[in-house]
Amino acid sequence: MSFFSFLRPQFPAYATPADKAGWWLLRLFSLGVLLYLLLPILVIMPLSFSASSFLAYPMPGWSLQWYQNLFTSEEWGRATKNSFIVAPAATLLATTLGTLTAVGLARVNFPGKGLLMSVLIAPMVVPIVVVGVACYLFFARLGLADTYTGLIVVHAALGAPFVVTTVLATLQGFNHNLVRASLSLGAGPVQTFFRVTLPVIAPGVISGALFAFATSFDEVVVTLFIAGPDQVTLPRQMFTGIRENINPTIAAVATLLILFTTALMLVLEWIRGRRR
Repeated sequence: MSFFSFLRPQFPAYATPADKAGWWLLRLFSLGVLLYLLLPILVIMPLSFSASSFLAYPMPGWSLQWYQNLFTSEEWGRATKNSFIVAPAATLLATTLGTLTAVGLARVNFPGKGLLMSVLIAPMVVPIVVVGVACYLFFARLGLADTYTGLIVVHAALGAPFVVTTVLATLQGFNHNLVRASLSLGAGPVQTFFRVTLPVIAPGVISGALFAFATSFDEVVVTLFIAGPDQVTLPRQMFTGIRENINPTIAAVATLLILFTTALMLVLEWIRGRRR
């Protein structure tokens, strides 16, 4: 449902004036809640163009100096590079493992399947601080703390549940006779997967990958425990900047991340539209 269809009246023939008034009141209330949730995000965006050195209204003037500082700063540049190293690698790992897991779970039924699903989606519900502490204690013994490998593995574990759930939802309507037909015509399991199964479930796979990427790109708590000085990501650099020295460069980063996340969500909605 798009935003405009949400506001478009759709009254049945027997609707009374009271029904129509209630419809509009519900829509206006929902719109007010939406604006209330979006207002803190929208307020921060103009501050990224402020000429002031502080995050405060009213702004004394307009300037692009904080975007210039963002793109010329060595610290912010290193954090951006790390984010674009860790997030794609974690997304690729999470998408591969999550897709294979979902396909395997959809094909067979066995005792304890529900328990296994609970374990697989546990990273979505377990408090992130608990995950961070547990990963640090475990990875420290393996020598994976303060390494890209450890950070990528943890981010993949956090993103994989999103891939599993979205692909499983896609497989609910999958016609398994297509797989049987492919196998009966001489195709092997791997060829059948890539040429029959994967094209059909591709919207679910891409949706899960986008969620996994957003989860990794936005993660800060686990990164604080696992990452060392050389693996600082954008969210962790923002956290450090807020704690030590607040300036509108953080607002500039936040604005770009908001636009980036919005673009991801638009792509996701486009994929869902194509699927329907």
